[in-house]
Amino acid sequence: MRAPSNGPAASEELASRLYAAGAALLAVLPLAMVLANRSSPAVIGLAALAFLVGRVFEDRRTLAPRLLSPLRQPLGLAALACLAWCLVSFAWTPFPHASLRVLGEFLPILVGAYLLACLAPGRIPAFAPRLAAGAILLAGLVIAVDLASDLALERALGHRVAAFVHNRPALTLDLLAGPLALVLWRARARGLAVATLAFAALGVLRSISGAAQLGLLAGAGLFSLAQLLPRRIGIGLAGLGLGFAVALAPVEGDLLAKVMPEAAHEHLVQSSSRARVAIARSFGAAVAADPWRGAGYGTSARFAETPVAGRVAPEMRVLLGVGHPHNSFLQVWAELGLPGALLGALVLMLMLGRIAAMPQPDRAAALGLVAGATAIAFVEHNGWAAWWTAGLGAAITWMREAAMSRADTRPEMDGPA
Repeated sequence: MRAPSNGPAASEELASRLYAAGAALLAVLPLAMVLANRSSPAVIGLAALAFLVGRVFEDRRTLAPRLLSPLRQPLGLAALACLAWCLVSFAWTPFPHASLRVLGEFLPILVGAYLLACLAPGRIPAFAPRLAAGAILLAGLVIAVDLASDLALERALGHRVAAFVHNRPALTLDLLAGPLALVLWRARARGLAVATLAFAALGVLRSISGAAQLGLLAGAGLFSLAQLLPRRIGIGLAGLGLGFAVALAPVEGDLLAKVMPEAAHEHLVQSSSRARVAIARSFGAAVAADPWRGAGYGTSARFAETPVAGRVAPEMRVLLGVGHPHNSFLQVWAELGLPGALLGALVLMLMLGRIAAMPQPDRAAALGLVAGATAIAFVEHNGWAAWWTAGLGAAITWMREAAMSRADTRPEMDGPA
């Protein structure tokens, strides 16, 4: 008579170890970004792989339905339609190899972030939120101390010695601090939750990133309002903000050139506000020259060489060569035209619909994340940047972990919002 197999128990043990490894990687992301500010795609990719393999060992039969179900919902279908339009634009992009390279950097981390947001919540061990809080505390402290010591850490590590090296870590703190603090608060580690927010704010405010500071202000502001105002008003404010961000992106530069006083430029000299306004005006002129389909996905790095650039006034053409418009919404308009902007807006509004169904304080925290990310995206980086996508994926994962920890979590919240 054979002894009973210990196969299932061994699989569960291996899955638990993989979950612990993936959660540890997710947790140390803020500190990893301080030490190497391009590291988040690798960290999130490895974390997603650990949770994916762990789910295969735990119960592979439910894996495909769990991953595919959110894509069949309106939000998932709209996101897929937006990605499909990116691919359609390859038909007219003047630089297909450059566009493919951008897609090759963006798409894998987008898939990794999606896998993590789908598979990690509910399987994150109890040690991970506290480890993540420690990573944020250290990250905020290191940013502040390093900048105060004339970048002694960067010199010791042999990195580029420039204050802006801490901008990406500060922007990552903006994204992660609120969702993680909610997880800790719900786990009754309330002092640690407050410390997480405080040290994240320290790193953000000590950095020279005006975008990070704007994101902190916008996120904290809408979180506070969403706690005080009725559900519809909070969602309505977020909807107005997102709608204006999309609709006004093509005329952002012209508007700011007219209404922004010289004193504001002097105050924001470290943020290069004059140059940013001029860049926005140039890309806005390009959108006006071809608003219907755009120059093609991933063309921002070589936008000055696109056919549409030749239809822009010569004095506005020079700054089309800066690499990207420093406004993700404007970048979508310039590269993907009106269809891309409409599909992007649809994704954002459907996302707000999901957030509206959340209970408090999850809804307020999610709106704070949306406000902070929107403010940053409106004034900052390349919209397809892998490090930004990785940070958003990590933030959404912590948001969903907070939702999973509620006793009344509903099945329909399984898909990533």
